[in-house]
Amino acid sequence: MPATTLYCGSLAAFSGALDDGLIGLVDGADVVVVPTAAAFTGALAAALEIAHALEGRAAIETLMAIDRAGCSEAYFARRIGEADLVVLADGSALHARTTWRETPLGAALRGARRLVAIGAVASALGDVMIDPRGGAPTTGLGYRGGLVATTPASDEQLDRTRQLLGEDHVLAVLASTGVLASTDDVWSVARGEVTLTRGSDEVTL
Repeated sequence: MPATTLYCGSLAAFSGALDDGLIGLVDGADVVVVPTAAAFTGALAAALEIAHALEGRAAIETLMAIDRAGCSEAYFARRIGEADLVVLADGSALHARTTWRETPLGAALRGARRLVAIGAVASALGDVMIDPRGGAPTTGLGYRGGLVATTPASDEQLDRTRQLLGEDHVLAVLASTGVLASTDDVWSVARGEVTLTRGSDEVTL
């Protein structure tokens, strides 16, 4: 079964993708929400917002894996493997990377067959991650390949990011409306605003 992944620039973009049928949930689908990245901004609140967007569409379970101890829970990893869809809450990509790396939950996310990442957390999933503190490329988790994802920043910071990445990678900047979709790491722009560049040149997928 191919791995299907969506990167949504915001919760509103996630809701739009649901309404457009891009996520393709069947009634009563088993969905798990992982709010790790929102640990410092309110994991429970982030999970409730996602659950509200999914209300009436799915059976939802939140896995409160907000630290490395939680990410070592065998039950959490098993539920990710069982679920029809896994949704990762927006928040700190740096915290998500540190917390998921080399844990059972992280391994389960790598193997998830249908995965949605909302907002900044998408950056942590690639082979290359963009450090939001200054825009420098750094090592990501390598759960998904094919491009480097980031959220909007100043023109100066994005220019620096593009210069440091060079022409080896496609950089996708997801605006709040943007949705990127992939099947086995072959990506396309599904809706909204996504800016794609290789080096200083704009490209298409």
